[in-house]
Amino acid sequence: MRRISVLCAAVGLAVTAFVAASPAEAGYHLIRWADSGACQIWDESIPTTPWPSGYHRASVTVPTLLAAINLKDDALKHGHCT
Repeated sequence: MRRISVLCAAVGLAVTAFVAASPAEAGYHLIRWADSGACQIWDESIPTTPWPSGYHRASVTVPTLLAAINLKDDALKHGHCT
């Protein structure tokens, strides 16, 4: 029984180390809702699409949340979003 516990712990540590070492490849972009004109930052790592479907993609993909916030700020300043 002790060997199984040690084996499970070793496997758990290996999986944790692998997940922590793999780089995050998620990106962010802005979506603009057609009915209100409001913009929202969308995380591309979310496996679903926004709901309801009355939106369009309003920016290119950026690698960090801070860059997406800057995109949204610029869109608000230039009147592209409300």
